[in-house]
Amino acid sequence: MSQVVVVYHSGYGHTQRVAETVAAAAGAELLAIDAEGNLPEGAWDKLAAASAIVFGTPTYMGGPSWQFKKFADASSKAWFTRAWQDKLFAGFSCSASPIGDKGSTLAYLQTLASQHGGLWVSLGMLPSNSKAATRNDVNSLGGSVGLMVQCPSDAPAAEIPAGDIETARRFGERVAAVASRFK
Repeated sequence: MSQVVVVYHSGYGHTQRVAETVAAAAGAELLAIDAEGNLPEGAWDKLAAASAIVFGTPTYMGGPSWQFKKFADASSKAWFTRAWQDKLFAGFSCSASPIGDKGSTLAYLQTLASQHGGLWVSLGMLPSNSKAATRNDVNSLGGSVGLMVQCPSDAPAAEIPAGDIETARRFGERVAAVASRFK
């Protein structure tokens, strides 16, 4: 089975819950970027060994958190040596608003993956965009590049909309399925 790693930063626990959901569905290992923007011991080796890397970050002010950006900037050594060339990549972002400029963050993550010579795995789900659609439906935010999750600013992580959590679960399954085809 292909090795999937989810590397993420979470400021308030919301992105962590989504990362855990994606990782559980993908059979992936979690690597948390800490509050200072650092990875745990041995994380760079785990990323080098992975066949697929899923990026996760909250969207703050239209882009990734500074902690995630610090990780991305530190990945320049892997970029220079082409250590992540031809790996699969995917990504997700959370913000308080239904859309909240998460598209900008997902474009950033996709660009980062492309700079590393990676292959991007999209969300791969139709949006729930009918008149009868609700926030409990899968992909109710209409993502395509990656997973978008609403995390209301006045709600704990346990109250992320059920449809977004189910979308995260299915996204993790998709990443694992695609990774297994590229073994």
